[in-house]
Parts: sequence; C-alpha cells; structure tokens
Amino acid sequence: MKINDTPGHWTMELTMESLNIPPGFIYPAFVFGTLTYLMILFCNILVFTTIILTKSLHSPMFILLLNLPVLDVMGATALLPQLLHSILTNDRSVSYPGCFLQALLLHIYASGNFLFLTAMAYDRYIAICLPLRYHSLMTSNILIRIIVVVWLFDIFILAVLFGISTRFKFCMNNIVDVFCNNPSLVKLVCGDSSANNYYGLFTIILIQGGSLIIVTYTYIQILVTCLKTKQSDARGKALQTCGTHLIVFLLLEINALITMLSHRFESVSPHLRRAIGLSIILFPPVLNPLIYGLNTKELQKNMIKIIKRARLTFFI
Repeated sequence: MKINDTPGHWTMELTMESLNIPPGFIYPAFVFGTLTYLMILFCNILVFTTIILTKSLHSPMFILLLNLPVLDVMGATALLPQLLHSILTNDRSVSYPGCFLQALLLHIYASGNFLFLTAMAYDRYIAICLPLRYHSLMTSNILIRIIVVVWLFDIFILAVLFGISTRFKFCMNNIVDVFCNNPSLVKLVCGDSSANNYYGLFTIILIQGGSLIIVTYTYIQILVTCLKTKQSDARGKALQTCGTHLIVFLLLEINALITMLSHRFESVSPHLRRAIGLSIILFPPVLNPLIYGLNTKELQKNMIKIIKRARLTFFI
C-alpha cells in the first residue's frame, strides 16, 4: 500500500505481519504467551529483588547482573502485551509512535544485554587476573560510573539510529515482521535509506563486534590465569562463575547473529525469520534468570530464602 506522506508521519497507522494462527490454536497460544510473560516477570523480578535485599550480594558482579533483569523485563514488556492482544483480537494494526517506541525499547534491550555482559566480563577479568588491584579498580564510584555510562551509551547510540529513520518518507505501511524493529521500519522507506543502513551496520560492529572482542580477550586471560592457579577450589569456582556468564553471552551472540542474517537475505523464509526474531526477545529473559539462578550458588541460596520468606508473609 502506497502512502503519500511527509517525513512527519507520526499519525500513520501501520500493519504488522499476520500471525496466521489457526482458530483452534488462538486460545492455547494466548494462554502459553501469558504464562511465558508471567514466568519472565516472576523469575527476573525474583533475581532483582534477591540482589537488592541481600547485602552479601552487593558486590560489583551482582550489581552489574542486576541490570540484566531490568533489561529483560523491558524487552518482554515491549513485545508480549501487544503480541498477546493481537493473538486474541487478530488486530495487527499499530500506530507509528507505538511501533517506533516498541522498536526503540527492543533494540535498547538487546544492545544493553551485550554491553552489560561485556562489563561483567571486565569485572571477572579484574577479579581473577588482577585480584590485588580489584578493590581499587572496582570501587563503588567506578561501578556507578560504568553502569551510568553503559545506559547512556546504549540509549544515545540507538536514539541516533532511530532519529535518522524519522526524517525519511514512508511509501508503505506493512511491517514485514510480527513486531516492530529497525530493519522492518527501514523497509517502509521511499528512496535512499543508506544513511540508516550504514549507521545500523556501524552500531552492530561496535556493540556486537566490540563485545565479542572484549569478552574473547578477557576469557582467554582468565583461562590462562586459572590454568596457572594451583588452588583447585579457587580455579573451579572461577571457571564455574565465568562459564555461566559465557553461556549467556554466547547464546545471545549466536541468536543475534542469526537474526541479523535473516534480515539481510531475502531468500530466508518469512516464517523462519519470525521465529528467529521472537527467539532473541523471549529466550534471554527466560534463560538468563534460570542459568544464573541454577549455576550461581550464592544467588540460588538467597533466591530460595526470598521465596520462603514470601510464602511465610503471604500464606501464614
């Protein structure tokens, strides 16, 4: 559908890709989606609350980890309520401001995960490779600065990306995905959108590529240090903590890479592109609290205490 519109298209109404759910599966899909969203909220709020209420977890590693459930809840909330409404009503229309906001929040969520996982790798590198300097290099002030800089950088670099897209004229109103994102919005543009494409590529190289380089370097250094350590208990604990972090990072990196490639190649099946796109939004919020909760003993032990305390408060 052609749209004769000026760059000030904030009153436009867009249509997202049809979900194509058979009538008999609408309510099961809605129930499954609702339970998934509730599980994401419960698990991530539990991790967040446990770290906040447990003084022994107020270390740089867990304070940095605290930002992941915030990002995961942001990403899930930007997607699932709107998606669940679409499943139930079969209404795939969305206003341009609503689509723009959803896309911006989802990109902030994804890039924020990369940035904070990179900051956590830096923290583990100092703790294991430079233990005598750890408390001088990771003071409370430095930790706060790292968190503030990561959030500001994340928001700024993506605000610029989406700011570029607002000056284009749209010729279509059909979003070729089940949710709004920058690649799908760019496909609506008339004429040359190379500025957005080049800047988008720059952000991918900077955030994904930069994160991969830093994490790879820090983990090589950590592995070398652990192999030199004669204390088997210390080595095992370090490798377990770092292994948990590395699993989360690699899952996100691989998922993001596949998602990006699916948008670059037109030959990819739309159904496969939809499934891959949803997986990067849904898998990390579900898996992150489970992986950290099950593999990090300090967090697991205190999460159980919080649950028991909640049960005593509400049921007795």
